[in-house]
Amino acid sequence: MTESNPAPLSDEPVAADLAPEAAVAPVSPADDRSARTRQLLGMKGAQTGDTSIWKIRLQLMKPITWIPLMWGVICGAASSGNFRWTLENVLISAACMFFAGPLLTGYTQTVNEYYDREIDAVNEPYRPIPSGAIAPSQVVTQILVLLAAGIAIPYALDQWAGHTFPTLTVLALGGAFVAYIYSAPPLKLKQNGWLGSYALGASYIALPWWAGHALFGDLNATIVVLTLFYSLAGLGIAVVNDFKSVEGDRQFGLKSLPVMFGITTAAWICVCMIDLFQAGIAAYLVSIHENLYAAILLLLVIPQITFQDMYFLRDPLKNDVKYQASAQPFLVLGMLVAALALGHAGV
Repeated sequence: MTESNPAPLSDEPVAADLAPEAAVAPVSPADDRSARTRQLLGMKGAQTGDTSIWKIRLQLMKPITWIPLMWGVICGAASSGNFRWTLENVLISAACMFFAGPLLTGYTQTVNEYYDREIDAVNEPYRPIPSGAIAPSQVVTQILVLLAAGIAIPYALDQWAGHTFPTLTVLALGGAFVAYIYSAPPLKLKQNGWLGSYALGASYIALPWWAGHALFGDLNATIVVLTLFYSLAGLGIAVVNDFKSVEGDRQFGLKSLPVMFGITTAAWICVCMIDLFQAGIAAYLVSIHENLYAAILLLLVIPQITFQDMYFLRDPLKNDVKYQASAQPFLVLGMLVAALALGHAGV
């Protein structure tokens, strides 16, 4: 048996040598602006380049993640049945949304960035810490400032509401603690796919809902239980965020659902959690004779199922952001529908 001789290497330059500028596709101004916007909001598909320390600090806080918490406060105010459209109530609600969104969610995201810097170096190397845009010591200072402000404002809101027990302050402290153990060792809840995802889902749905409800009414066991149940739909949403991090999670031993069950099975778990638990809330609304609200909530599930089939179930890794943008608005509208029903029923 004879060995075949490999073809001799050619000394002629390849196309990339002749025209190196052609090897890299030019970036259009529109694409560049889009990438920078994604970077500032903390979205997937960002790029580095900003040197402003304030833009970098804002990027750490991932503003795109503030919206669900702020919406949760609105839902809580609606479910209390006591919100009235006065200037004072609007300003107080805005203060509550500010501490739930930019401050405590910003704190949560910054803590997560700090403790995930090694994983982000694999999954998202353009993030501020792994890219070297900001020093870890500066990130720690930001965490402490956000935490202090995120506790001071709910304390002031407790005084406004005349609470004998500082409900909002306790919720803020509890949320900050959950956020810390979600990302930080030794507990690092996100290492467990089920527990970590539920902690995240409850933080995005139940906690801000409780804050909004307590601001204008009495937080009761029924609201607590229902929102914790609703948070199981939030668990499905939380898992969607894990698909972009599969490679790094697997490498660092984080047992997210896509790592534990594989991409396809985890995608089906996500959509089932989102749809079934919303349907469960609709069933509860029927049981308290809020049939119109229940019907509207179920109708909002239909487009979610449509987008799940169109995007997410076909390619979760490629279409996770597209799916969230198209389907999640119907989830958050459903939350408000449920909240209005609870407020109307006087639950």
